[in-house]
Amino acid sequence: MQEFGTVRQFPIGLAHDTRMYSCQLLNQTLADSQILHALYKKHHWLMRGATFYQLHLLLDKHAGEQLELIDMIAERIQTLGGVAVGDSRHVAEITGIPRPPDGAEEVPAMLSRLLEAHEMILAGAHEAAARTAKMGDDGTNDLLVSDVIRTGELQAWFLAEHLVDTPLVHG
Repeated sequence: MQEFGTVRQFPIGLAHDTRMYSCQLLNQTLADSQILHALYKKHHWLMRGATFYQLHLLLDKHAGEQLELIDMIAERIQTLGGVAVGDSRHVAEITGIPRPPDGAEEVPAMLSRLLEAHEMILAGAHEAAARTAKMGDDGTNDLLVSDVIRTGELQAWFLAEHLVDTPLVHG
């Protein structure tokens, strides 16, 4: 059995330390992205109000896009010789995204919560992209920039446009 947090040697031209770093940061991104996906689904189900239909469809679309990202991130970890975090209990242990209340919040609070999760993921992805570029891990850098960052920024923009003239709810 391969332990979580280890990497096997694969002939992909990257040093062990580089692959270890990339797997560690990608597992954090993977865990946070799995939580973001779950938030999208929760809020999709609990959406209400005048923009119900529009937001119901948007959040489901974003959830699907997050699911695609989750698979790409997990596959990159495996390609680097690592072990992708896949158990929801393990995900809950390592995510940095705060747990939302169990109940149904108001629409601005739900959208704000999604934006905060995006910002956490994006901040980590920007830092990791810069570091993986310096370490020569072009595959991970490309995944972070072309997929995680671009998708996250676009989704955050769409969400933020629904909060125009509405203060963000924190906490």
